Amino acid sequence: MLTRRDAFIALVTMGITCCAMAVADGHIGMIGSSTYDWNSMHFTKTRVGEVAQVIKAPTATLEELEVHVTKLNPGQSPHDPHRHPNEEMIIVREGTIETLSNGVWTRLGPGSIILNGSNQLHGFRNVGTVPAVYHVINWRTAATPASTTER
Repeated sequence: MLTRRDAFIALVTMGITCCAMAVADGHIGMIGSSTYDWNSMHFTKTRVGEVAQVIKAPTATLEELEVHVTKLNPGQSPHDPHRHPNEEMIIVREGTIETLSNGVWTRLGPGSIILNGSNQLHGFRNVGTVPAVYHVINWRTAATPASTTER
């Protein structure tokens, strides 16, 4: 015969097991299918333009997915050429930019895509007369090398 005490212990055990499984699977704080409306993005002023942080969280296959949109003023660069362990993709939405890739500065316009490889030197600057708008997509996985601080 099942007592109230036995039922209570079984219920508590099931709750603890479910919580442990969720933590072990990494589902807490993980993002899945989502939408992000351009007209709802909040841009914050920076010293070189504006930025909107869109996503920064783990997914089912990535330790971290980070997406932001930058509006870079004419003649500006977001930072000096640098390298970092994670790979990143940049999609140019508006304007004319130059990007440092494989040791060469290349001019690109709207619709262009840049892939910056792991720990490879890269840079970016707005060479146009209007703000350059671009989407930056960064990701980290278990295969991403340890962080470096070299620029």
